[in-house]
Amino acid sequence: MNKNTPPPPYEPPPYAPPSYSQTVGGVPPASPFTSADIYAQGPTIVTTIVPMGPGPTHTICPHCQAEIESTTKTEPGMIAYISGVVIALLGCWFGCCLIPCCIDECMDVHHTCPNCKAYLGRYRR
Repeated sequence: MNKNTPPPPYEPPPYAPPSYSQTVGGVPPASPFTSADIYAQGPTIVTTIVPMGPGPTHTICPHCQAEIESTTKTEPGMIAYISGVVIALLGCWFGCCLIPCCIDECMDVHHTCPNCKAYLGRYRR
């Protein structure tokens, strides 16, 4: 082969890399299994599950779709009740068994939406 000869022609690269559904083998959006009406209805709001903590949580309410800071309310949880029973069994009968119901670390936190008052979840201790 002569050094002055041009290299053999190559195929041009594809226009774009294949999409995820093409490489995995998924059903493309324009398939006969998906009706076109679903895509013509407009945007779909997708919410994710936000873990609730001991304080107010910044999230989007799944009921009214508003961006909110959740309202919290504490109530005695299972730890408070079990601790109270253990304290009573140890002989502290005169109100000492109610002390766990006053300690924040023994309380469950219930989250609600301040906009529509919907219940969002509970943080258990």
